[in-house]
Amino acid sequence: MTETPAPSTSGARRDVSSNRLFRTTLIWSAVVTAALAIVGAIIGFAVAGTSGLWSALVAILLAAVFLSLTAGTILIANRWYGDPLYVPIFFGAVMGGWIIKFALFIVVLFVLRGQPWLNNTVFFVALVVSVVASLVIDVVVMLKMRVPHVGDVSLPTLADVIDEARRPSLAPLAAEEGDASAADLPTDAGTPRD
Repeated sequence: MTETPAPSTSGARRDVSSNRLFRTTLIWSAVVTAALAIVGAIIGFAVAGTSGLWSALVAILLAAVFLSLTAGTILIANRWYGDPLYVPIFFGAVMGGWIIKFALFIVVLFVLRGQPWLNNTVFFVALVVSVVASLVIDVVVMLKMRVPHVGDVSLPTLADVIDEARRPSLAPLAAEEGDASAADLPTDAGTPRD
């Protein structure tokens, strides 16, 4: 039986290869959200006055918070990469983030419903534009990033293979009473059949 290699004790925490992707997505999303907030506020003010300005800003901020929660929870959960409980922590954090988003979305919609300062058309358009912009960012980042398919595993090196080959093999088990012994096997038992 082979021994499992001990985990690295170098003290340096290994990053999950997807962390760079999520960080880039969050940075680009923040930049685009700032640009959309400026443009949305100007267009909202031009279309519907002060209520249009606030409607656009609230919609863009709402979209930014909801869309960054997923990437943020994944980045937070990835801090436990390598821990034996990583998988339950990861899925618990992601599912918890989605539940929080769902509950927060319902609460925000109930609070905003019927507000006199909210222009529904400006709010809806700004929200849709923000979500589409976020989706475009996600696609561009995914297409531009070079994330290895198997970057988070340790493959054996040539030295590991040589060390494994040099280890003495286990002694054959003694035949128990009633078992077929090596003397009972035909002489050509180990040769391949044609």
